[in-house]
Parts: sequence; structure tokens; C-alpha cells
Amino acid sequence: MKSKYEFQKVLGSNLRRVRNNINWSIEKLALESGLTYSQIGRIELGKRNPSCFTIYLISKTLNVNLTELFSNDMEPSNHSNGEYSKNPKE
Repeated sequence: MKSKYEFQKVLGSNLRRVRNNINWSIEKLALESGLTYSQIGRIELGKRNPSCFTIYLISKTLNVNLTELFSNDMEPSNHSNGEYSKNPKE
């Protein structure tokens, strides 16, 4: 990871993956965490740099370890929509 922007994209992608894995909508996560729909959406898109407490709150709400949200196992793909894949060559 080379930049703040790349970090935000990885964090957002990980958040979306975890949320989708438990079949929660952004609305459900917003309701359960006390955050707004737009905050979560912007975090997932990598357009917001959330505070440590916000990330902590999200991890507790989703019942996942913080490291799962920070994992850099996923690298940006070459797709213009900002999706990430395990294989950066895709």
C-alpha cells in the first residue's frame, strides 16, 4: 500500500466484504452502529477516512476483529469500479 487513498480503498473493500458475508445492508449496519448510511457508503467507497473509534465501532457491530478490516491481503484490481481481488493481476 502506497498511499492514504489506497489504504482507504482497502478498508472500504474489506468492510463491504464483511458486511456482505453476513448479508447485512448498509442500512442495517447504520441502524445497528448508530452511524449514518452515507458515512458507511463513503467509507466503503474509500472516500472517507474514518476515525479509529468509528472503525472500532464498526468492527464491534459486525462482530469481527479489527485486523479483518485492515487486512491488506486484497490488492486493487485493474477494474475501474474500485473492486478488489486476491490476485492483483486480474
